[in-house]
Amino acid sequence: MNDESAPERETQRGRPQTEASYGIPDRTDEMLPWAFVTERMRDAQSYWVTTIRPDGSPHVRPTWGVWVDGTFHCGGGERTRWVRNLSTNPEIVVHTESATEVVVLEGQAERIDNETAEPEQIGELDAAYEDKYDTPHGTPFFAVRPATIFAWSDFPTDATRWVFDG
Repeated sequence: MNDESAPERETQRGRPQTEASYGIPDRTDEMLPWAFVTERMRDAQSYWVTTIRPDGSPHVRPTWGVWVDGTFHCGGGERTRWVRNLSTNPEIVVHTESATEVVVLEGQAERIDNETAEPEQIGELDAAYEDKYDTPHGTPFFAVRPATIFAWSDFPTDATRWVFDG
């Protein structure tokens, strides 16, 4: 997939739904293009991820990640809290570091490891980590399948929401 083009999955682009006092316009001419998401996700050095602990409370931490074939991939050690959280609940939120050029992905994380993926896929992800961070990553990886993405760079004027089907 060309990361600058529209996402492969069926999606609807619109405005975030919130109370009127936030001033998000009804007009759609200033909404952000998909390229804004791909550029920020590709170029960010660090990301914040939020997972859900077994007791239902949130757990947030910074991580590295790569944008490969229009999908965000990250990973961590088996004993880390956030990876253990994903083993019981795949719900995840990923936020770029910036609070002014914002991209927030809400969705589910799919585990990628030597048992679930082809060696070529793991090699591609390791190579992306090596290109970006000067080190390969190793498994497990998690591919974040978005349900919703929010983005803006001039809030509220260009606040945009993508909702993915299936």
